Amino acid sequence: MLSLGIETSCDETALALLEEGRVLGEVIFSQVDKHSIFGGVVPEMASREHLRKLQPLWQRLLQQTGRRAEELDLIAVARGPGLLGCLLVGLGFAKGLSLGLKIPLVGVNHLQAHLLAPGLEQELKFPAVGLLVSGGHTNLYKIDSSIHFRLLGRTLDDAVGEAFDKTARALNLPYPGGVYIDRFAGFAEPDQDMFPRPYLDTPSLDFSFSGLKTALINHIRKHPRLVQENPLEITPESIPDPELAGVCASFNLAAAETLQAKLERAVISSGVQNVIMAGGVAANSMIREKIQGLCRRMGLNLVLPSLKLCTDNASMIACCGEILARHGMYHNLELEAVPRGRKIPWDYVRDKS
Repeated sequence: MLSLGIETSCDETALALLEEGRVLGEVIFSQVDKHSIFGGVVPEMASREHLRKLQPLWQRLLQQTGRRAEELDLIAVARGPGLLGCLLVGLGFAKGLSLGLKIPLVGVNHLQAHLLAPGLEQELKFPAVGLLVSGGHTNLYKIDSSIHFRLLGRTLDDAVGEAFDKTARALNLPYPGGVYIDRFAGFAEPDQDMFPRPYLDTPSLDFSFSGLKTALINHIRKHPRLVQENPLEITPESIPDPELAGVCASFNLAAAETLQAKLERAVISSGVQNVIMAGGVAANSMIREKIQGLCRRMGLNLVLPSLKLCTDNASMIACCGEILARHGMYHNLELEAVPRGRKIPWDYVRDKS
């Protein structure tokens, strides 16, 4: 099966070709530089960039892989959650190819695709607990198979990635700020008591990072010199002030230990031995270290994606699409985009048309 994956849920325009689970090629256009001057993603601008880039990226992918459009067996597209305008651009492109080439179409849950992405590099064992950590979501799942996901806990307010981004904005660090916080944290030892581990005084598996963000903002108000004067002068190679590095390290630790504690509860309550962590924030070095330490201590089998598979990519969409197609699950041209905040329906059909 030769599958095309299409990812346009936020600010990455990505296309990938997979054949029987093997990545043949992927092309991606990142809009980070365009949105960085605004300190975050501008939805209308992101949609226009997807529209501008999809067709040339598609031609580049075919040229790169030496394949023809007529060879495709399946088109998989991210249908949500994400920014509605961005998703609609990807769906429109996918539907056009599906109709024109008479190729089956399958819409993919972007979150589930993240958790299945490590399967492109290593074997996934089920049942498992899946921890998804990204800019918009912090979710825990019980995963019984590659198509059976049950939500155990979710963020009630800010996702962990949002907390990192808002923290960076409060410190006047460049966008995307999570990368800078993680790197600057490496220059200092964290203060265990500087920030709280939020929402751990309840047995719930839900998350809440707004309290951690508020604690950070209150700390900045007491220490205004932490706010950087000119983010344009800061690069990934910059050496941070020791006080700034200490705050970054302490915030990093608080977020990582909160995720670690909730994951431990989920593993104990579900009784599984396998753990999958995925999403953009899964690239954070402290979070990876804490989750790895937990799994070693509990004797769990941990699967982590490589750093390139942590961020939004089309290979994971194609991979998830292939899995669904093998189970006979497709969509017709009535497939709808699902923005963030709405539940993605399980509305697959058996008819490929």
